[in-house]
Amino acid sequence: MTTSNPAPSGHGLSLKRQLLLWLLLPQLVLLLVGGALTYRIALNYAEKGIDQSLTQSVRSLARQVKPVGSGLLIDFPRAAQDIIEQDPKDRVSYMVSSPPGSFLLGNGKLPGPPDGAYSAPGEPLLYNVKVDGKPMRIALLDVNYGEPSEPQNLRVQVAKSLAVQKRITAELVSDMLLPLLLLGAVLSVLVYGGISRGLSPLKRLQAQLGDRREFSLSALSPIEMTQAPQEVHALAGAVNQLLSVVRRSLGQEKRFLNDAAHQLRTPLAGLISQTELALAESDPQALKNRLTKVLAGAQRSAHLVHQLLSLARNEADVKLQALDAAALAREVAREWTPRALAAGIDLGYEGEDSLLIEGEKILLHEALSNLLDNAILYAGTGSVVTLRVTQSQNQAQLEVEDNGPGLSPADLAHVFERFWRASELPGGCGLGLAIVAEIAHRHGGTATAQAVSPQGLRIRLSLPLTA
Repeated sequence: MTTSNPAPSGHGLSLKRQLLLWLLLPQLVLLLVGGALTYRIALNYAEKGIDQSLTQSVRSLARQVKPVGSGLLIDFPRAAQDIIEQDPKDRVSYMVSSPPGSFLLGNGKLPGPPDGAYSAPGEPLLYNVKVDGKPMRIALLDVNYGEPSEPQNLRVQVAKSLAVQKRITAELVSDMLLPLLLLGAVLSVLVYGGISRGLSPLKRLQAQLGDRREFSLSALSPIEMTQAPQEVHALAGAVNQLLSVVRRSLGQEKRFLNDAAHQLRTPLAGLISQTELALAESDPQALKNRLTKVLAGAQRSAHLVHQLLSLARNEADVKLQALDAAALAREVAREWTPRALAAGIDLGYEGEDSLLIEGEKILLHEALSNLLDNAILYAGTGSVVTLRVTQSQNQAQLEVEDNGPGLSPADLAHVFERFWRASELPGGCGLGLAIVAEIAHRHGGTATAQAVSPQGLRIRLSLPLTA
């Protein structure tokens, strides 16, 4: 039976598609805006060209007006023919009226200027109209003639169809947009190729990570990205840091499991051995002694399992909340007072009446219980054990101090190591202080061990106060 890995599901676009979208979409917008601007510029230039042509034409026709006494000599046929032959495809009309509006010759359908339109004397007036339903542009020029005593006025109009404007605009837009389109296509290909090439290191990174399907120490070796952009180097560095943390955590976990298996193997082997001897024992007193040893071994195994479970629980995420460390310490001291009295230990509390910290009550209860358990177990009968809560600057100091035999300076360096024991007295497993150190670390604090003069031991938890 074969299985296939399901493809990763996601609702977002891939990085490549997002880059293409954000690079090509602005390019498309710029192309559209450029096309609109190109059309407007071409239209403007075409209009200027028509206006220039009309201005020249109307001035040329006006020059054909020659005063003769009190009358006019108008030599328009040849001039009009020259104007019309300038562009056989264009529709050109003219009209001469004198006085203005009184038709003399040409196209009598050409309308006059719109209301309010005015031009300086001797300067053509340009305006748009519709003739027979077709848009046209007209240049109008008024010419004065006649005697000073009898002034006369002649109006010359030349009209040209705006079809030529559209044709010129279309030609200009075509000539300008075609290179832009080709340039946009080339740029799009370059952008696509650049993105593909730029993302290739990510594909190599994915390939390197994809080859490490088995979760083992060898699969967590650093990845190599020698030829890649700086951002990919930073990503690879972050992944390598994560792999290093996971590799270190996995190594610690394997060592812990090996140590735990070794520590459990010894009492279990003792239990099996004592049980076999007890089954073969016929003397009731000897049998009782064997069973007593079995009970002690079972209690030590149970204590070891409890400590292992506590250690595993402490390595989970901790949800901190405000609590009174002094009240918690007094509560733990009351719980351990009966056992301290049974062991001949003077257990007491000193310090603040109330001190707020950010912590997790169950874990801190476990830490203080482990400290008191160690002190009562190893301080010895007749010793004094003090649970103390004080404030030092912005930290709370939770400490357990005893005046027992204490530890040598060499042993103080190992007290928080897992499965390390300074004494062979029954009841310990070497995890209590390691749990205390882990709980302090989870609370953002530290655990320290100090020798007490003239003798004794002090274990201190330094934890942050409530903000």
